[in-house]
Amino acid sequence: MKFEWDDEKAFANLERHGVSFGEATEVFYDPNALEGEDGEHSFDEARFFIIGYSTSRMLFVVFAERRDDVIRIISARPPTPAERKLYEEQER
Repeated sequence: MKFEWDDEKAFANLERHGVSFGEATEVFYDPNALEGEDGEHSFDEARFFIIGYSTSRMLFVVFAERRDDVIRIISARPPTPAERKLYEEQER
């Protein structure tokens, strides 16, 4: 899997949410990760979300799939209680 992101956006995300995009990539290796389409914020490209665990905590990551199987990280943050519940319920 290959990942890319905008460095300025990554810095802003770290400042705002305390999550680095490097850590966000770890969620894609969670075998129980929950993925879906982020239709609410998709205007000019298809955006998706994934909820899963990095090596240390659960995260909610928004991403877009690019050509050549490249995943572009758009944002990453701790999940809301409702998002955490979605992950935990599908895990059963």
